[in-house]
Amino acid sequence: MSDTDGKKTLGLGGKSGQVKQSFSHGRTKNVVVEKKRKRVVIPKPGQAPASGGQGAAPARPDPARRPAGISDAEMERRLKALAAAKARETEEAEARAAEETAREEERQRRREEAETREREEREREAAMRAKEEEEARAKAEAEAEATARKARAAEPPVDPTPQAPLSERARPASAQDTRKAPKRGDDDRQNRSKPRDEAGGRRAGKLTLKDALSGDGGRQRSLAAMKRKQERARQKAMGQSQSREKVVREVQLPETIVVQELANRMAERVADVVKALMKMGVMATMNQTIDADTAELIIDEFGHKVVRVSDADVEQVIAQVEDKPEDLQPRPPIITIMGHVDHGKTSLLDAIRKTNVVSGEAGGITQHIGAYQVTTESGAVLSFLDTPGHAAFTSMRARGANVTDIVVLVVAADDSVMPQTIEAINHAKAAEVPMIVAINKCDKPTADPNKVRTELLQHEIVVEAMSGDVQDVEVSALSGEGLESLLESIALQAEVLELTANPNRTAMGAVIEAQLDVGRGPVATVLVQNGTLRQGDIFVVGEQWGKVRALINDQGERVKEAGPSVPVEVLGINGTPEAGDVLNVVSSEAQAREIAEYRAQAAKDKRAAAGAATTLEQLMAKAKADQDVAELPVLVKADVQGSAEAIVQALEKIGNEEVRVRVLHYGVGAITDTDVGLAEASGAPIIGFNVRANASARNSANQKGVELRYYSIIYDLVDDIKAAASGLLSAEVRENFIGYAEIREVFKVSGVGKVAGCLVTEGVARRSAGVRLLRDDVVIHEGTLKTLKRFKDEVKEVISGQECGMAFENYDDIRQGDVIEIFEREEVERTLA
Repeated sequence: MSDTDGKKTLGLGGKSGQVKQSFSHGRTKNVVVEKKRKRVVIPKPGQAPASGGQGAAPARPDPARRPAGISDAEMERRLKALAAAKARETEEAEARAAEETAREEERQRRREEAETREREEREREAAMRAKEEEEARAKAEAEAEATARKARAAEPPVDPTPQAPLSERARPASAQDTRKAPKRGDDDRQNRSKPRDEAGGRRAGKLTLKDALSGDGGRQRSLAAMKRKQERARQKAMGQSQSREKVVREVQLPETIVVQELANRMAERVADVVKALMKMGVMATMNQTIDADTAELIIDEFGHKVVRVSDADVEQVIAQVEDKPEDLQPRPPIITIMGHVDHGKTSLLDAIRKTNVVSGEAGGITQHIGAYQVTTESGAVLSFLDTPGHAAFTSMRARGANVTDIVVLVVAADDSVMPQTIEAINHAKAAEVPMIVAINKCDKPTADPNKVRTELLQHEIVVEAMSGDVQDVEVSALSGEGLESLLESIALQAEVLELTANPNRTAMGAVIEAQLDVGRGPVATVLVQNGTLRQGDIFVVGEQWGKVRALINDQGERVKEAGPSVPVEVLGINGTPEAGDVLNVVSSEAQAREIAEYRAQAAKDKRAAAGAATTLEQLMAKAKADQDVAELPVLVKADVQGSAEAIVQALEKIGNEEVRVRVLHYGVGAITDTDVGLAEASGAPIIGFNVRANASARNSANQKGVELRYYSIIYDLVDDIKAAASGLLSAEVRENFIGYAEIREVFKVSGVGKVAGCLVTEGVARRSAGVRLLRDDVVIHEGTLKTLKRFKDEVKEVISGQECGMAFENYDDIRQGDVIEIFEREEVERTLA
């Protein structure tokens, strides 16, 4: 409310304008409603309304037509509000119409601008085409002038007579016109001699800073680029989208793939791939993995081709290729010596090699696979594998049988066929290799070779002495008797086998043994089976890979290469391989690393799947079984991989349904701080087989209280672990019946309860023994005695035939005629078989 010049003005603002009502000296004037184009005058009370016009105020309502209960003032107010609403609606419609007109004018302006740009582009393009045509025409004219000049130079000189020759008079007009061409050609050459900037083409000369800043003489866009830009602008102005040609790709699809990687291989947007997955009902983000079948459906939907690949395809580079017959050359035979422990295998090999390996073995028994090469007096080269004979080294004997050509079965003449002899026979049969029986220790007085031949018949081994096809030789490792005959038999068998290999190909071999050397790192004894292994070759062996740094033969000498049937030590592996792994040479380090990583991941997945329970029932059963079984955890470190495997296999056989040995970790090399830390966390001892702990590990073990045990003979190790596991067995409780007593009378004693008057009918009754109450030969109570009295005295025992008084602990339901059974419990310690 404001007061100006003696007048009061009430202002009401709104979308439909301003409505002002003025008051002057107590009299009400007309109220003016201001709008953009119309003025609505509302008359004073009692004044006649203005006639005509859309915005005229409504007349005073007729009392007869007015609804009941509404006064004149209320009716007038409602009519005013209705008039204001209509005016506001009219204004909004006019505003919308004006906005639509402006929008249409803007579209028309943009369309005209696009047409103007397009017209300018066409004019520029036409000018450039005209310029190019002009240059081409000038060039053609210059070439025609040059041709005509050469022709005139080749013509003979013309006789200078007033009359022109006939040829000149008869020359056509085109030739006469050509004479004027040199002027034009000269102009064109002058034009071309000028800088390209002046001629309208690309600039010539160096680009200076001034030219670059001024924008003159810069490079122009090509005609094709201008056309593409013009086409894009035209399509954008017309509201069209440029359609690209679909590129169909071959998508390599592994067994599982990440959504983002799938989109990258198809060159599609990740959002589109996720959207397609959602339409199929698969809710996956860009970082999640989907299976191959789902990914194949997605690839088909996007119109690409599927190429199914597998992770195992990385091993195709080491696939075996058959050698041509003309590439094969003879190779030395591989002979494996097998037999029972202490039957003289290593001594026999020492006699052949004229060495003394057996003296270096702990306890005089072989616990490693030894690979040697021997050259006989006749010049034949033989490769020998010496396998252990102890029961724990089953896997070593199996590996020796799998890589061999001939098996020499050593049987002591004084000991005959033993369990490991039978096992060696089975390994040789499984490998389907020929066998030669060497009956050793024939120089002993108790030797009986015929007994050996007879017992071999039980295992389907028929020797030649008994009209069979298996060669047998009587030998003595100490005296050297029969060694020449044994070598001749081996050479004969090898000649029959016709052993060949291709030395001119990539090498392939088998790991006989592997160890972790302190100074040299991981070292593998490899028997090359095919090809030639050279220094510098890149190879993959099991889950490991490497590059050959050095090759060392069985004599300890470094060699540059090793051919078929040659055993060598290989240095340069990134880790210790498993004994029995196959070594393959590959072309590049990337291939070797990829194959090794794939194998390591596959082995990890296999171990995880084997140890995981697939269902809830299996999980609960496994948890219950683990609770019921006592475990003896151990850590095993050995000098070579084969020994570690043999020890683990032997320890896993120890135990029964109540106790078992759990190998937490095993490996090769010295005992380290990491091993001590793991042993401390698990409360396990560390078993060292032919290895020792370093100084730091010894100090850690002493501080943390970790037990270190060192062994050099495997059966001592197994016996000690078996004794330790036996200590985890619960003691066996045995009951010894010591007597029976019959209740003759029952007495009630105050403060004590019921007391049975008994007669010991058999054995003895002791106060400390357990008792059972029998009624009609049915046990109705088992417990202990509260009191045992003889007359009025408390006694420790009552012998047979005497009477006594007995009272049960916390039990009073005793009757005359019941029988009391008296027994003692005894705990007996159990041991593992």
